[in-house]
Formats: sequence, structure tokens, C-alpha cells
Amino acid sequence: MDPLGQLVVATLAFVATHFVSSTPLRGVIAGAIGEKAWLGLYSLVAFATLGWMAWAYGKAPLQPLWPGLRLLPIAVMPIALALLVGGLMTRNPTAVMQERAMRSSEPARGMIRVTRHPLMWSFMLWAAAHVLARGDVASLVFFGGFFVVAALGTVLIDARKRASLGDDWKRFAAVTSNIPFGAIAAGRNRFVAGEIGWRALFVAAVAYVALLAVHGALFGARPY
Repeated sequence: MDPLGQLVVATLAFVATHFVSSTPLRGVIAGAIGEKAWLGLYSLVAFATLGWMAWAYGKAPLQPLWPGLRLLPIAVMPIALALLVGGLMTRNPTAVMQERAMRSSEPARGMIRVTRHPLMWSFMLWAAAHVLARGDVASLVFFGGFFVVAALGTVLIDARKRASLGDDWKRFAAVTSNIPFGAIAAGRNRFVAGEIGWRALFVAAVAYVALLAVHGALFGARPY
């Protein structure tokens, strides 16, 4: 199989791996081999398919689809990194083992006021910007796979929480949105910059500068 074909298969495997946990198959496998073994197997397959994707992407031929918007990531990545760092530094009630936070008097704070899935949106922005910047078949498959995982991930997370948390979820969902700034635009929440904090923005800025400096050496492509 040629590298582009391998990239397609590896990407499909990567996407499928991330959604097994949202199907009854997860319970069947975990019940058969144990929860810890399931988590180990899940992580192993995810990393293996990711490595396969990266190898195939590096070997795939360049097949342009449109003139790449090469400088687009320069503009988009500061936003993506702010969402990533701000999301990591804010307690998120949608995260694993954090459901109890939905019962607090103000369950959505910091970056969660902007979107209840800041990490997923950071990945979506990163992936979409690189698809448009590269403009070729291999990049559409490679980065598109990450976009699909993140985008569908927000929908599946919401569905699981809605089904399992009842009134706690309804109260949380009433003041948050999946789409960034959706709840704020609708008047169901407000933007509070102080809750995000300058430290998160500083870390995001440092990460942005560092990525610009090492991007060519790490990924073989100059960002500008």
C-alpha cells in the first residue's frame, strides 16, 4: 500500500479508536480484560495509530488541492493556544471525574464561560488552520482526522453528560455553550478576563513564540 493509502487507513483507525469508548464495545472489552488493561490497550492503539499517521504523512506525495493559505496558522494559533492553556488551567466540569463541579454555585468560570470544550476547540482551530494552509490531499486527511475527533468529541461528551447527570447538566448547559462565545452572545453568561488570568495568556504567548522558533526543525516546514 502506498503512503497516502496508509495515511487514510491509519487516520480511520485513529478516529475509530477515539470513539470506541462512546460505544457499548468499550464495556464489553473492559469487562473482559479489566478497566486498567482497557486503558492501557486504548492508549497503546491510539499512540500506535498516531505514529503510523505521522510516518505516512511524512512519506505521502504532495497533491495540491488549492493554493495554501500559508500564513493562516500565524493568525489562528495564538487563539488556539489561549484556548488550550486557558482550558488546562481552568477546572472543567465536563472532564473525567470533575462532574461534581457542576453542583457549585457558579459551575462555569474562566475559559469555560467561552466554551465548555476549550481543549477540543483548540485542536479544531489548529487542525482547520493547517488544512487550509497546506491545501493538499495528505494534509486534508491528516489534519482532518484530528478535526473530526475533536469536533465529534464535543458532541459525544455533551450527550454522555446529558444522559448521566440530569439536572446538574441542565444547569451547567444553561450557562455554557459548545460554540465559543455562544452563551455570552446569547446573554446566558459573561466574559470575565480576570478569571482566565494573565498567567494563562503569558504561557500561551511563550508557547506560540517557541513553536515559531522550532517549527521548521521539528516538522520540516517553516511557519512563515
